[in-house]
Amino acid sequence: MTDADAPQWMHDESIRPKVVILGTPDRERVRSELKRLRPAIAEQAEIIAEDFAFAYDFSTDEQDLVIVLGGDGSILQAARQMGPNQLPVLGINCGRLGFLAALSPDDFLNTWPDVCCGGFGIVNHLMLRTSLIREGAVVAEQLTLNEAAVLGGPPYKILDIDLYADGHLATRYRCDGLIIATPVGSTAHNLSAGGPILRRHLQAIVISPISPHTLTYRPLVDSADTLLELTVTEPNASTSIVVDGRILGRLHTGDRVRIERADVKFRMLSVDGQNDYRALREKLGWGGSVPVKRSSL
Repeated sequence: MTDADAPQWMHDESIRPKVVILGTPDRERVRSELKRLRPAIAEQAEIIAEDFAFAYDFSTDEQDLVIVLGGDGSILQAARQMGPNQLPVLGINCGRLGFLAALSPDDFLNTWPDVCCGGFGIVNHLMLRTSLIREGAVVAEQLTLNEAAVLGGPPYKILDIDLYADGHLATRYRCDGLIIATPVGSTAHNLSAGGPILRRHLQAIVISPISPHTLTYRPLVDSADTLLELTVTEPNASTSIVVDGRILGRLHTGDRVRIERADVKFRMLSVDGQNDYRALREKLGWGGSVPVKRSSL
């Protein structure tokens, strides 16, 4: 992001940013941390809303910044809630992993004054748009920050999934499901399925079959500009397209799933001292060192 693209409050200390605070509902730690952090936030910014139901309407232009208290799931929900009106997000980890919500509450207290003085940049992350098409009409669609996945469900059997890239048949997968992940989502379901980790600034996607029935099928990295379409030859009764952990719709015979680059990007404030490799070491246990064998004597 260039200086010209930066919000005015980030380079003008006389402007108090207008903040919306989102929090995971019914989580005691979120409410207790907000009670502790609210005075510090209010000292530097104007709090225009506190939403613990993920119901706030972002269609107006009144907001400058979104502070999310919770875990990575809360940030995914915030991205879904903002829809086409994506605002800069600062995540405070009140959950467990906190791969996206990188700041602890104590770290936030130390860095918040610098944030309000323009001490941080904004990193734009790739988002996709996933559409469910039935009889030529879009019946459901959703912005996608982590991944879109075709998943089987009962009665369980191997799925035949045809993958089309830019209108051309790429292959037919025989597998339990198929994941299309963004760089942000490459450390989520894709990683568990054996897919590669992508640096979050890359303009790329990764296609990962789940439990493929053929040894030659391997995860594939492709350009984010590739238009993908998926069809399931004989979907199960509960075969679904799942976007960021939520069912977008059940798949019927003849349905198509279209996945393409979205017009908007997810915007996160960069955190001083945080980077992809540090997150891999500290959050995912990627030690990067060989343990020393101790003598038995």
